[in-house]
Amino acid sequence: MKLSPPLIKTTLLKRYKRFLADVVSNEYGEFTAHCPNTGSMKNCWQEGDTAWLLDSQNPKRKYRYTWVLNQNQDGDWICINTHLANQIVREGIEDGVVEELRGYDSLQQEVKYGEENSRIDLLLTDNNKPDCYVEIKTVTLLESGINKESGEEFAAGAGFFPDAVSTRGQKHLRELIHMVEQGHRAVLFFLVQHSGIKTVSPAAHIDPKYAELLTNAAQKGVEIYAYNTHITAAEVNLQQALPVIL
Repeated sequence: MKLSPPLIKTTLLKRYKRFLADVVSNEYGEFTAHCPNTGSMKNCWQEGDTAWLLDSQNPKRKYRYTWVLNQNQDGDWICINTHLANQIVREGIEDGVVEELRGYDSLQQEVKYGEENSRIDLLLTDNNKPDCYVEIKTVTLLESGINKESGEEFAAGAGFFPDAVSTRGQKHLRELIHMVEQGHRAVLFFLVQHSGIKTVSPAAHIDPKYAELLTNAAQKGVEIYAYNTHITAAEVNLQQALPVIL
């Protein structure tokens, strides 16, 4: 996915109130940008990182610039704009990158389904195959070293989902299980948006209920895949499969 117009390079000062980030650049000085990520963004940023912003080119907008990418001081690239996830995965499927999801005639986005008033991110259909329901989850939480709270030691490159307790994520797992029980394919697709992450696991140290439900979903036939992304200031593209460790 091409990022256009070209992103603006700034230095991150802080992220606060969920939707706001203060940045500074030589050209524009210090100003506030919109943060499109409502999650905890745990371990995704710190003061002094390089924040890449998109100019809406709308001078009437309260926060004209939107934070899209973060480049941390270890050199890792992180796409913090979760609104781009569906488009990135869709382009990857259409380009044949996701081997497990090739061969469908039709792809729809945001289709109502399930028993809990949900919308599936992608619905793949073909007259000769069961419908395939694809739920996309963005993974940006990289844990390293020893967790101060649990004492657990994490392997290098260990990525986790979710980064906070997610009742919404639990609901989506239940919906996917129901789709399998009705004879459809159901896929949980972890989109890894952090270049430092090499494996994906459920974050049992953050949301043990989600981790338990994910294991249950896998046992009942929900397919679980993780793919990383190649991230630069110019584009974000689906790249290759990563191991999922339950």
